[in-house]
Amino acid sequence: MAYQPLPFRAVAANVLLAVESGQSLTQCLPPALNQLPPEQRPQLQAICYGTCRWFHRLEGELNQRLKKPLRKPDRVVHHLMLVALFQLRFSEQATYAVLNETVEACRALDKPHLTGLVNGVLRAAEREGAPEPKDDSSRYSHPVWMVEKLRHNWPDDWQTILETNNTQAPMTLRVNALRFSRDEYLKLLSEAGIEAKPTRFAPHGIQLDRPVPVERLPWFEDGGASVQDEAAQLCTTLLDLQPGQRVLDACAAPGGKTCAILEACGELGEVIAIDESAERLPRVQENLDRLDLHATLTQADAADIDSWWDGAQFDRILLDVPCSATGVIRRHPDIKLLRRESDIVPLASIQLGLLDAMWSILKPGGRLVYATCSVFPQENHRIIQRFLKQQTQAKLISIDADWGRDMTTGRQLLPDLNSHDGFFYAVLEKPEL
Repeated sequence: MAYQPLPFRAVAANVLLAVESGQSLTQCLPPALNQLPPEQRPQLQAICYGTCRWFHRLEGELNQRLKKPLRKPDRVVHHLMLVALFQLRFSEQATYAVLNETVEACRALDKPHLTGLVNGVLRAAEREGAPEPKDDSSRYSHPVWMVEKLRHNWPDDWQTILETNNTQAPMTLRVNALRFSRDEYLKLLSEAGIEAKPTRFAPHGIQLDRPVPVERLPWFEDGGASVQDEAAQLCTTLLDLQPGQRVLDACAAPGGKTCAILEACGELGEVIAIDESAERLPRVQENLDRLDLHATLTQADAADIDSWWDGAQFDRILLDVPCSATGVIRRHPDIKLLRRESDIVPLASIQLGLLDAMWSILKPGGRLVYATCSVFPQENHRIIQRFLKQQTQAKLISIDADWGRDMTTGRQLLPDLNSHDGFFYAVLEKPEL
């Protein structure tokens, strides 16, 4: 018998099971997309992202409808029903197609004994409509710990943060300043029929009115622009880059900020980009090649300076540390499933360790920019407070900007509904000898 590919809902259920097991969508979605014909791939991606985005609300409803949890070997069917509930609640897919094709997908997953359960649960869900969420975790579709932590950290903003996390992020570009001015590229976009506007804060940023495939962007393949959130672009405005400087981008993958640094000052002496991940580092080279830029790439743990550092100190260091990524949930909704509250303290330890290591290789008179895409103070201004207590000679540079909130030891951007992601920046300078 010829091999029959799985229906896309069954593929989606397997993807969600992998996410629940600890894989990111970035890891498990690409091979899943390859299992389907090209015309079904956009739908699979939309379903996987959407189900992750609304996972906690859908999970709350499904648990109310199940008399008892499914056995662990049947867990994939639990995710299959979540996929169907997502389509019933948040898509325009015809109801009969969702119900009938989900039952068929259950058979395709070799779970025919559960088709009656799937059919019954989904027909009841369609007939009765969505129940009122029982708690804030279901209402805002975030894990309980994250809701409570945001409520505590941002008592006036937590609901807005949660609601913004559940929206689609805008598509934002960084114009390659070595090729075009922002006004020139806006004109090219207009001529291509793509509506866009300048970003409010990033000097080379452009926000599109609607996302488009990158193939439609003028000069994209020839390095005219890159896709990068406005908040991430702000790093170059803080580094004070000058010709001849030796610059380090620590924790560099996938390379957006490395490229932004090189575009911001075309006469830098040397740029070194480090990342611990052998899988992600090639993405940095791909971005450099497309933009016709050059940097020295090194696979290493940046904190283990004895394993990679050549002894020459750096004029500028960008330290975009590993973090909870809670500022970019709307772009990566699987963070809601992957991140645990128990991750925060170990992450803070890694962040402080990296900061200490990078400080030791910063040239006297040099500048270090600390960055995260987190909204948790434990990873942000409190790390800088702890560092300044240890390094009493370090000079904190006040960020004079019209973006974000002054946290005394840095500026915090919260995710903005129609603009930037959540980000934190702090600027430190090393005294001259």
